[in-house]
Amino acid sequence: MDEIKNGKNNNLTLVAERLENFTKEELFGKLKKIEHKLFEFANFMEAQLVLLYAPISSEIPTQAIIKRALEIEKGVALPVFTGAKNAINLYKINNDIKDLVISPNDILEPNIEKCKKISLEDVDIAIIPGLAFDDKGGRIGFGNNFYTKLITKLPETCRKVSLAYEEQVVDQIQMESRKFTVDIIITDKRVIYKI
Repeated sequence: MDEIKNGKNNNLTLVAERLENFTKEELFGKLKKIEHKLFEFANFMEAQLVLLYAPISSEIPTQAIIKRALEIEKGVALPVFTGAKNAINLYKINNDIKDLVISPNDILEPNIEKCKKISLEDVDIAIIPGLAFDDKGGRIGFGNNFYTKLITKLPETCRKVSLAYEEQVVDQIQMESRKFTVDIIITDKRVIYKI
């Protein structure tokens, strides 16, 4: 367990060092390339219902993606985090401004009084956040295990995709199990299909 934790810390340090070499403008340019690739990605464009996330800290920003997906009339769902163990609650939003509220954890979430709760079974493609990735679909998140649990509960037919700056891709991420991996990683330079 310590070996996995040390490996994660080393990878996160490496990614942070790589990203600190870029200006905000350079990162914004990289982000626009990632967004462009996502909106050209057949699985994303064919999906009826997309699970997205509101970013925290150094995760890839998704505000423009949420707005554009709604503009092209794609179904968009976001998670609502609760204190309940193993609770995964997804809500469909119709408006990127009116349907979102700031949670007690300082995360933008759907307003559960306005938005419709949806089933995991309805999700066609899930955009999974992370801080570091490898080409086998391994990912490091914030350590709360919400998305790790979510990956295993999504339907087999659901594509699990992560968005990342190329510098967030490392040689190897030590994981307890490969069942927690994503299928595809879209970076500013390439699309990585899990080996």
